[in-house]
Amino acid sequence: MNYQESIDWLYGTQTFGIKLGLDNVNRLVSELGLAEQLNGRKVIHVAGTNGKGSVCAFSDKILRDAGVKTGLFTSPHLITFRERIQISGEMISEEAVASGLTRIRDLVAEWDPHPTFFEITLILALLHFCADSTEVIILETGMGGKLDATNAIQADVSVITSIALDHQQWLGETIREIAAEKAGILKPNVPVIVADIHPDARDVIGRKALTLGIPYIEAHPLPDDWKMGLPGPHQKENATLAVEAVCRVEDERLTREGIQESLAKTTWRGRFQIIGDRLVLDGAHNPHAAEVLAKTWATEFPGEKTTLIFGAAEGKDITAEFRILLPMIGSIIFVPIKSERRLSTDVMKAALEAVGGTDIRTSEAPSLAEALEMAKAGDKRTLVTGSLFLVGEALSLIEKGDFEVSLQ
Repeated sequence: MNYQESIDWLYGTQTFGIKLGLDNVNRLVSELGLAEQLNGRKVIHVAGTNGKGSVCAFSDKILRDAGVKTGLFTSPHLITFRERIQISGEMISEEAVASGLTRIRDLVAEWDPHPTFFEITLILALLHFCADSTEVIILETGMGGKLDATNAIQADVSVITSIALDHQQWLGETIREIAAEKAGILKPNVPVIVADIHPDARDVIGRKALTLGIPYIEAHPLPDDWKMGLPGPHQKENATLAVEAVCRVEDERLTREGIQESLAKTTWRGRFQIIGDRLVLDGAHNPHAAEVLAKTWATEFPGEKTTLIFGAAEGKDITAEFRILLPMIGSIIFVPIKSERRLSTDVMKAALEAVGGTDIRTSEAPSLAEALEMAKAGDKRTLVTGSLFLVGEALSLIEKGDFEVSLQ
């Protein structure tokens, strides 16, 4: 298969849906000999509701700047599938995607159940990392922890970021239930590093760590004067998790000064990404992420209202999101995301009105491109949020030159 053929085949596996469990991944790891190839490489495994990508980005930047060859596996991508798999900041090539997926396709052709999109993508990443001299692999869970495909890989350190309600249909209806799923990444002899999490989550994860007899480490705060490359007060906590993690897989090449400099230079697209002087992109798609977004907005642009461009997928608590974002909304443009699970304008407008947003001027656009042009004609800073699909589309429009960002 060439690149496009391999990507078409991979996306065709989405018909198999989401299947939480490790059987297929364990079989793939075994039949491809990946366990032996991974031996000797350090692995940082990151789970949590929000902040996983930022922790991975900080960790990757610190290690790369110190001369460590890293393999980074994250999801979802914003523009191209290749973003999900990177070695020392370089995306996997189209050739490597095509050859890797052809190999996997030929292996699993007769399997029942067939591996899922996420399982195959993880294995592709591991094949790519093992074909190169990567020293540290950073794995971001897709969803949950215990039954997430990444949990089939032996880690050297586990990291759990924030715990909040999201993906309840899969992970549980309470913080304790969701925390139990995230705590599923804990393994014997592997220390776990946690953020300042909800008390219920701390109790669940702490008890699991105690049962396993492993170190339960609450990240130490960084100095107040250290600057973060990612906007928002919450990013300092994500950075503390990254620092704690990298110091447990690499100690010889890291320096205090180097870590500080790397944190200040870290970037992560789509997470309160400021483009030009009037456009902000943020992939917040649950209430906890909306809270973080609102706090970051208040810090970066105190007292400002925004022209909000909003689109979301089914299954998200957008009523709670609007309740949180309401004080900063000057006007709102509803737009459909490019997904079969997109919410209609009527549903989104009803959610806004349910939290007292009846006085906010609303409009709708048939496409994001038109919504951006509508917002550009106004006098307020524009915020695109509600879905990483939407943020990715915005970045794609900008990179292709289909939307010109104002720089003045």
